[in-house]
Amino acid sequence: MRATHSKKVGTGSNKRPEKLNVHIRNSWRTNLQLIRSIGNMIGYKKSLSEWQCLSEVKMGRGSPIPPMLRRKIVEQYQKGVSQRKIAKSLKLSSSTVHNIIQRFRESGTISVRKGQGRKTILDARDLRALRRHCITYRNATVMEITTWAQEYFQKTLSVNTIHRAIRRCRLKLYRSKKKPYLNMIQKRRRFLWAKAHLKWTVAKWKTVLWSDESKFEVLFGKLGRHVIRTKEDKDNPSCYQRSVQKPASLMVWGCMSACGMGSLHIWKGTINAERYIQVLEQHMLPSRRRLFQGRPCIFQHDNARPHTASITTSWLRRRRIRVLKWPACSPDLSPIENIWRIIKRKMRQRRPKTVEQLEACIRQEWDNIPIPKLEQLVSSVPRHLQTVIKRRGDATQW
Repeated sequence: MRATHSKKVGTGSNKRPEKLNVHIRNSWRTNLQLIRSIGNMIGYKKSLSEWQCLSEVKMGRGSPIPPMLRRKIVEQYQKGVSQRKIAKSLKLSSSTVHNIIQRFRESGTISVRKGQGRKTILDARDLRALRRHCITYRNATVMEITTWAQEYFQKTLSVNTIHRAIRRCRLKLYRSKKKPYLNMIQKRRRFLWAKAHLKWTVAKWKTVLWSDESKFEVLFGKLGRHVIRTKEDKDNPSCYQRSVQKPASLMVWGCMSACGMGSLHIWKGTINAERYIQVLEQHMLPSRRRLFQGRPCIFQHDNARPHTASITTSWLRRRRIRVLKWPACSPDLSPIENIWRIIKRKMRQRRPKTVEQLEACIRQEWDNIPIPKLEQLVSSVPRHLQTVIKRRGDATQW
């Protein structure tokens, strides 16, 4: 009785190492598949000795044997080594060695048969139809595309399947760029304005004094939409993106030309026509004299209400300042918008904490803009006009 009891205990105690060995063998099998897939992506070819070391772990079901290992099996078979010894020396199953040798006898080759693996649900014709639908309805969600695909193809499709199929169509989901809304009248006016000024040379565009306003905000918390975490860490405080509801900000006015940067003015309070005229007297006129030194120039500003007010228009007329007629909702045609974008990118890198630091950083980056960059931006205006004409007045890239 004691011997029987001890034998049962020994049998039960040996089960845990067997389960552990199975777990280790499965984990090694997964790692081997991962290593093999990474090697295929980077084009890395392993030597036979390396594959023999990896072959000590059993490969996953359905994984093809490497060509070097297949060639080694055939070479040993031709030397008269038995299949059982070949399988034992290379740490492979006897059925695998038998199938490779049998295929070599029948066809004289060691290559893998084509058509192995599970067939894809959507074939090439279905992918072309899916691509046409995605391009036609670019703003549709993946769920909406999945619903359409189930009805159109009459197949059971999941969201993950459609997501993979979209990538197979060489498409990808991106965040759309923000552009101003343009109605048909505004597009028509932009188109006509671009055609009228297409004859202007680069030298004439260099006589324009560009001006604009922009808003800068103090950045708080962590920057960026992405965070590296696990699925369970979604509510970890270190994984949150902190944002302020109404951050401190500054409204900045500035002017520039191909000759250099003009003056910079920081607004305090609201902007109206009277205060805008004061800014023109205190900053625009001195910048005009310093940059052009008495040469004729054209002043440009957009169609904001303080700019198009009657008192502003009359003041510009009394001063005999030639103003460039500007189409509505056209920030893509002004090179000073690129200057604001450059400075805001610098602000995201420097991350000032207070309004005073923000103002000091803006002024410093404003003075650091090189003149070759200004000439490059002004010289690109004719190219933007051609793009506006090509797009029939629609928004362009800037």
